[in-house]
Amino acid sequence: MPEAREAQQPQVARDGAAVRQFVEHFASLLADSGMPPMPARIFVALLTADTSRLTAEELAGLLRVSPAAVSGGVRYLIQVGLVSRETEPGSRRHVYRMPENVWHEVLRVRDRIMMRWADTMRGGAEVLGPGTPAGARLAESALYFEFVSKELPALLGRWEDYKTAHQD
Repeated sequence: MPEAREAQQPQVARDGAAVRQFVEHFASLLADSGMPPMPARIFVALLTADTSRLTAEELAGLLRVSPAAVSGGVRYLIQVGLVSRETEPGSRRHVYRMPENVWHEVLRVRDRIMMRWADTMRGGAEVLGPGTPAGARLAESALYFEFVSKELPALLGRWEDYKTAHQD
């Protein structure tokens, strides 16, 4: 279905410099939030591509970086589940694709990280002693992340309802 949707959309002339500026700005916000800079730039480049898929050559040209920089960046994004690698039929060229529900994937990745934090904090609370202020703080932090993780599926379900209600 996404291909049919993309085929129906008219081509829009864009200001390449403005697009690059947006990519760099949003990528810097992602980097400030903890994503490595090159993967952040690649992620935003894919986010801004109408097809949500680009080759390594296209990414290198758009971002004005070497193929090696693209290779390292996409490797990171593939490992965390934010990008997939496909091979074009009849070609050896790889195409990198962003998932349809990319923000679900972003939250899913963050959720896994938060649950690792919660597990570690629970262990730290035991080490420090649950009756100590530091131990209690770590135990409450772990409880917070467990709560957020348990609420996430319901939140994502409400998002789907909200999105459906606001589609044109």
